[in-house]
Amino acid sequence: MTATVSFPIDSPHGPRTATVAYERKGAGEPLLLLHGIGHHHQAWHPVTDVLTAEHDVIAIDLPGFGLSGPLPHGVPYDLATVAPALGALCSALGVERPHVAGNSLGGLLALEMARGGLVRSVTALSPAGFWSPGERRYAFTALRAMRTGARALPRPALERLSLTAAGRAALTGSIYARPARRSPEAVVAETLALRGATGFDQTLAAGAAVRFTVDLPGLPVTIAWGDRDRLLPRRQGVRAKQAIPGARLVRLPGCGHVPMNDDPALVARVILDTARTASPAPAPAEAVIS
Repeated sequence: MTATVSFPIDSPHGPRTATVAYERKGAGEPLLLLHGIGHHHQAWHPVTDVLTAEHDVIAIDLPGFGLSGPLPHGVPYDLATVAPALGALCSALGVERPHVAGNSLGGLLALEMARGGLVRSVTALSPAGFWSPGERRYAFTALRAMRTGARALPRPALERLSLTAAGRAALTGSIYARPARRSPEAVVAETLALRGATGFDQTLAAGAAVRFTVDLPGLPVTIAWGDRDRLLPRRQGVRAKQAIPGARLVRLPGCGHVPMNDDPALVARVILDTARTASPAPAPAEAVIS
């Protein structure tokens, strides 16, 4: 069940309030799940039940996406603002240094949170930020085309298309290797999420100059890439490994850009394996009674 939380964030204009929608279940060490641009937290549903067996799982709609409100007027959607805001979200939810798994934009944000010392481990699935200039232009052009298509398609036509495997491939084939496996209801919901994403344009604009080049020594980091990723080619994973030499680079056979639906068991295993390599969270200090 989706809930919302409001919390203060720092901005160039002083403290502001952000409101984020999230779904939380399970028990254990906290695990924060971050989706990609134009998507919503339901992208993680194929793997959530497996992850909750070991973790307190918090899947969020990023600010300006899904059911979350946009960032306050004038607050930028850049890494320097959004990553600390996610740290503030964790504090509002009573969570300190969670494990974080992110896909695409979410993977880049997870790595940026790690750079700020806000996480316990990172699993980045096809993270943004390791592209060449040409690859970035291609990806941004494809994303804008997807957004334009989602906004132009009347809902009755969208619902009809979603009922056939060919229609689901036309709607989501650029992000899934196996779009026919996605349910009609999920395809309609994620297309509507892309259509209504208030933070899409500003997020894309903020990413124009982004390249992640910071090493993260001493932190468990896994970079995982689908070998059928049509949006961000898997050679970008090699660049990610060069930037973060201590990271584990994992190939996801048969998976596209959003691999959670293409191979849920494999993706869940990669996330769990990464979290298991992290040092246990420190136990709360015991009160001393004199």
